[in-house]
Amino acid sequence: MLFAVLLLPPVLGLVYLGGWWLAILAAFAASVALHEVFRLFRQLRPVALAGFAGAIAAIVGARIGGAEWALAGFMLTLPVAFLLKGIGGTRAPTAVSVGSTLLASAWIGLGIAHIVLVREVPEHGQLAVFTVLLAVFADDTAAYFAGRLFGRHKLAPAISPGKTWEGFVAGSAAAIFVTWIALYETGFVDGYRSIVLGAVIAVAAPLGDLFESALKRDAEVKDAGRLLGAHGGMLDRLDAHLFAAVAAYYVIAAFGFA
Repeated sequence: MLFAVLLLPPVLGLVYLGGWWLAILAAFAASVALHEVFRLFRQLRPVALAGFAGAIAAIVGARIGGAEWALAGFMLTLPVAFLLKGIGGTRAPTAVSVGSTLLASAWIGLGIAHIVLVREVPEHGQLAVFTVLLAVFADDTAAYFAGRLFGRHKLAPAISPGKTWEGFVAGSAAAIFVTWIALYETGFVDGYRSIVLGAVIAVAAPLGDLFESALKRDAEVKDAGRLLGAHGGMLDRLDAHLFAAVAAYYVIAAFGFA
């Protein structure tokens, strides 16, 4: 707990600064998260080096040239994975080995790259990225407490037995409210558009959480890592953001602000 509390201020500071400071933080977070993912995928024999290369290239691409360059950087994963798979000669089928590598690189690399893209939104990058981070935090916190206090109906019992529909409704309300308040009369995705953005985050964030839970269930582990002690690993802290940031960026772009 203490480690997580001490880590939060410098992380938020780098997010506030943006630019290459955030890109470096993003590359570090992606590297740690990918390490945890590849531990979950170890039986699939992923080509780890290719996954790291593609994810970091996606983040650097997002910083340099936007969404198109982020996608181009991620696409580096496929040829590198195929080449290294051939050189390494692992026994795992190519579809399984290369496919799991692509999944990890896309999930982590593109997910974190979109946090960078949200921060790079012209004129309103700081407001945009902190709104997304706060909305995801509010969603997760409200869902947890509402689920503990009032939860009766399981949301996805086969994947994550602790999540409930009552928690989902409370989390969604919190995400929408926080987004609306954060963007109120700012001239940036405000009015009804902030409600749309909040609703999209409210759906995307728990989906990201459930996606990670499904993979951990497949691997028969409780947490993806132990970097943050009782808080689990890097991936356990980022899971909701990896879906929410992507969804939020394209909503912002659809409204003409990216």
